[in-house]
Amino acid sequence: MDFPNETAAYRAARNKLLESELALRRQIEKLAEQRRALPPGGEVPNDYVFQGKDGQVKLSQLFVKGDTLVAYSFMYGPKMEQACPMCTSILDGLDGNAVHIAQRTNLVVIAKSPLERIVSFAKERGWSQLKLLSSEKTTYNRDYQGEDAEGRQQPMLNVFHRSGGKIRHTWGSELLDAGADPGQDPRHADLIWPLWNVLDVTPEGRGKDWRPKLKY
Repeated sequence: MDFPNETAAYRAARNKLLESELALRRQIEKLAEQRRALPPGGEVPNDYVFQGKDGQVKLSQLFVKGDTLVAYSFMYGPKMEQACPMCTSILDGLDGNAVHIAQRTNLVVIAKSPLERIVSFAKERGWSQLKLLSSEKTTYNRDYQGEDAEGRQQPMLNVFHRSGGKIRHTWGSELLDAGADPGQDPRHADLIWPLWNVLDVTPEGRGKDWRPKLKY
């Protein structure tokens, strides 16, 4: 593959980069296979009761399309003055993809604030496809790492699977607490975050200190 007016030096360097991209793709596929091959995780201790737009809904009732549930813990607790801008960036992208995701699996967004507050913020952002739930009256956030011991909210992506009448936790974005190399963010949710994936292909990259905001 060649592009107009490119130099031999560029093509040689690009071909070398392509080898690295191919190796990364293989590693991503291998990692996905390892993730799918994990043994069954811990059984969910409670059939948590959330608040949704249609009233109370149990965790067990969220399995509408198949036996897998993807749940994102949105950092928007009742004591927070505003929603987390980073989480908001993720959900801006997921809202547009929710209808496609729903063809294969179940996706919900869980926050600790009262439902009315969550819905009001979603309306401001123009979200219309995400299934939003309040965990205000449950221990879900604490149990599944969406909240620390002091009640501070944390971003967390969790996956649950239903089999044989039981619901088990199968995977969580544990990179959040695994540490990061110098100069890097934990990047635990990059796989569902379009923002960074687009910026990573630019010459300027992500930028050392830039972060998304609620308003620009």
